[in-house]
Amino acid sequence: MSRRRIVILGAGFAGLQLARRIKDSGCDITLIDQYNFHQFQPLFYQVATARLEPSSISFPLRKVFQRRKNIHVRIARVLRVDTLQNKVVTTEGDFSYDKLVIATGCTSNYFGNKEIERHAFPMKSTTEAIALRNRILLNFEDALSATGDDLDAIMNIVIVGGGPTGVELAGSLAEMKKNILPRDYPDMDFSHLRVYLVEGQANTLANMSEASKRKSQEYLERLGVQLMLQTFVQSYDGDTITFKDGRQLRSRTLIWAAGVMGNVPEGIPTETLVHGNRIKVDRYNKVAGLENVYAIGDVCYMETPRYPQGHPQLANVAINQGKNLARNFRSELNGQALHPYEYKDPGSMATVGKRKAVVDLPSFSFQGFFAWLVWMFLHLMLILSVKNKLIIFINWAISYTTNDTTLRLILLPTRKQLEMAFEEAGLPGKQPLQEGKSLMGD
Repeated sequence: MSRRRIVILGAGFAGLQLARRIKDSGCDITLIDQYNFHQFQPLFYQVATARLEPSSISFPLRKVFQRRKNIHVRIARVLRVDTLQNKVVTTEGDFSYDKLVIATGCTSNYFGNKEIERHAFPMKSTTEAIALRNRILLNFEDALSATGDDLDAIMNIVIVGGGPTGVELAGSLAEMKKNILPRDYPDMDFSHLRVYLVEGQANTLANMSEASKRKSQEYLERLGVQLMLQTFVQSYDGDTITFKDGRQLRSRTLIWAAGVMGNVPEGIPTETLVHGNRIKVDRYNKVAGLENVYAIGDVCYMETPRYPQGHPQLANVAINQGKNLARNFRSELNGQALHPYEYKDPGSMATVGKRKAVVDLPSFSFQGFFAWLVWMFLHLMLILSVKNKLIIFINWAISYTTNDTTLRLILLPTRKQLEMAFEEAGLPGKQPLQEGKSLMGD
C-alpha cells in the first residue's frame, strides 16, 4: 500500500507548524515555497530599519527538516492547482497529492489602485524589507546633495496603515531619526525629516482597546510622528501623494501597510472565495466543495460562533490552525473523531519604540515599560532556533544600551542579477537598469 501524499503550499506560520506536527505520521510530505526559508513576519520592520539582519529572522527549511526523509522541500512558484487531477503545477514540475493544504498566506491589498501598487513599498517578505531598508538608507545619501523641493521629497517618509505594522515601523523610524541618523550624518539637519502615519480610521490600532489606541497615539506624537487620521490616499506617482481631500505631499518613500488580501493560487474554484480574497473553509479547515483540499492561516476564512466574520489574520491563529489540522490528520489515520477548530484569543500587542508598547489581554490591558518587556519576551519565544533567539537578544541589548546598531548596510543587486531578472520577466531586449534599481522600486 502506497504512503499517503500530503502537499503543503507555503512555509509560513501555518504551513511550517503543520509540517512539523505530522513529520512522523508515516505520510510523504512535500512542502513547496518560493523561498528556501521560513520568515518571521512580525519583525520585518526591524529589518527595514536596520535593527536586525534578515538572517536573524529567517530559518532555512532544509535545516528544519534535515533528519526527515519523508519531508521533501521544493523551492518553486505555484502556477495553478488542478483539483480534478489532484496535482499542483509549479515552475519546477507537477506534484500529485492525496491531500492538499493551502497555506500561502496573504499579500498587500492595494484595493485595485495599480499606480500605488507600482510605486509604493510593501513589506510582506524579507526581500521587500531589504528593498525598503535600501531605499531608506539611500535617501539619506541622496539628501547630502539635494536642495529645495527635492530635499523635501527625500526627507518625507510616509507610512499608510495604522495597524501594528504601521505603528511599529513609524516608531522605529522616529527613533532612528532621533538617536542614530545625527551621528551617522553630522553635517545634516534632521529636523527636516518627517515621518507621517496615514490612517483612514479615527485611531491607530483600531482593533485594540481604547486605552491602547490612545496610548499608541500619545507615544507616536511624543516621538515626533505626524499623524494623519481619517485620511485616505488617492494616488501616488512615485514622487507626489494625492489624498482624497485634495491635499498633496511630496515623498520618495511611501510604505504600504494599509491592508492585506489572501494569496490564493490559481485553480481554486471562485465560488469558494469570500471578501478579502480568502478561501472559505469549514470548522475542520476543509475547503468548501472539495474533499481533499484544505486551507489554513491568513488565506482561509472560517466562520464560528465566536468569530462570525472570520478570524483575524494573525500569527497565533495560523499556528493553532496548523496544530489542529495536524491533529485531525492523525485522528483520521487512526480512525478517531475529528476536532473542530476553535480560537481562544490570547490578546494582542504592539510596540511603539524603546520602552513603549501596548498589550491587550482578554481581561485587561496595560501599556508602557512592562508591556514592552512582555512584547520582547513573547516574540523571542516564537523565534525557531536558539541561535537566532540569542542573536536577536544581543542585537536588542546593544540597541537598548547604546541607542545604535551596526547593521546599516546598503546591499544592492549586481548588474548580472538585474539582467537575469529582465530575462525572467520576458524582457531580454530591454537595457539593464542601473545597479540597485530593481530593489529601489524605480
